[in-house]
Amino acid sequence: MIDIQLLRKDIDNVAARLATRKFQLDVAGFNALEAERKAIQTRTEDLQSKRNSLSKQIGMLKGKGEDTSAVMADVAGLGDELKANETSLGEVQAKLAAFMEAVPNLPHASVPVGADESGNVEVRKVGTPPAFDFEVRDHVDVGSALGLDLVTAVKLTGSRFSVMKGGIARLHRALAQYMLNTHTGEHGYTECYTPYMVNADSLRGTGQLPKFEADLFSVKKGGAEGEGETFYLIPTSEVSLTNTVRDEIVAIETLPIKMTAHTPCFRSEAGSAGRDTRGMIRQHQFDKVELVQVVHPDTSYEVLEEMVGHAEAILKGLGLPYRVMSLCTGDMGFGATKTYDLEVWLPAQNTYREISSLSNCEAFQARRMQARFRNAAGKPELLHTLNGSGLAVGRTLVAVLENYQQADGSVAIPEVLHPYMGGLTRLAP
Repeated sequence: MIDIQLLRKDIDNVAARLATRKFQLDVAGFNALEAERKAIQTRTEDLQSKRNSLSKQIGMLKGKGEDTSAVMADVAGLGDELKANETSLGEVQAKLAAFMEAVPNLPHASVPVGADESGNVEVRKVGTPPAFDFEVRDHVDVGSALGLDLVTAVKLTGSRFSVMKGGIARLHRALAQYMLNTHTGEHGYTECYTPYMVNADSLRGTGQLPKFEADLFSVKKGGAEGEGETFYLIPTSEVSLTNTVRDEIVAIETLPIKMTAHTPCFRSEAGSAGRDTRGMIRQHQFDKVELVQVVHPDTSYEVLEEMVGHAEAILKGLGLPYRVMSLCTGDMGFGATKTYDLEVWLPAQNTYREISSLSNCEAFQARRMQARFRNAAGKPELLHTLNGSGLAVGRTLVAVLENYQQADGSVAIPEVLHPYMGGLTRLAP
């Protein structure tokens, strides 16, 4: 969440900046809660001062051997009112916390202002889309002859899931291994294995709860152990990786902390019905290799550019044409202060489609998680967190199938994947 002191000091400026990302800050609601909080705290301070004064008076009366019962009754009454005030203050602070949890991050000054994806700015374009001398087919038509089975997936679970068999399943696995090996061997990330289910605190820490609960899959434990506790299937391993530093004060010499993981991701994507429901573009379960860095605040924007380069390296290695987009204020995610999208060329759609989104969240997640380090003065200070796809495995498979398709229905395998495919250079029906 953003720093509440920003709202207390200059709420109009905060409201104006949030308006550029299509969020209307309830200024009157916040001011009302703040006024109530201040009134309770002022009354509490007055009562505490009065109680201290009466306590001294009791001591003086006792010293003179005089009756203190009336004054002690007053002190008891003040104690009851202080307890009531404490309860009221807790209720107001809970309302303020809920208010702040719903407020998105402030956009960085360098982010282009825009209402939607039409306001995004192209930073660079890399590679040339391939030319075909035959009719281009989409990944579903190409993949169905190579082991992509969407019909069986519907029988097993429902729509927007997939089954892969044989060579295409191996190619999917090879892509993930190539990504992990590149990020760990060349980019300095530590490979991690994390739970695929997390508790609510983890999702609150990275900002998915409470705002995006409708987009999550939740599960209950079986049996008596933990009865009633709700777990959530991870929408991305950003959640599990970033929360490893929740409620921690990390040593400054350990920064930056660079983590990567290959996991399935689960998203119900409420409200997205009808969009990209054919094939593997938008599924309820998909694999992703995630990149997370936890860094010193002074370096986070330099690290963001570095992480974009790490994700680009995968696309370059695979020989896939792509472009880098700087997202505008109206198209950024809830927790991001600045985001770059990588969009890969899909010949069947004759356009670029998102394959990675890399964001600097500054202290937004760290404040929710209380993730800190000790600065040079020895005082705890909030960390900055960054995350991004390095890459979405399913969409990368889609891009390989479409860009490397051949006239005879086969698919050429990018050279960097040959070692992961046992030397196989082509998938054929």
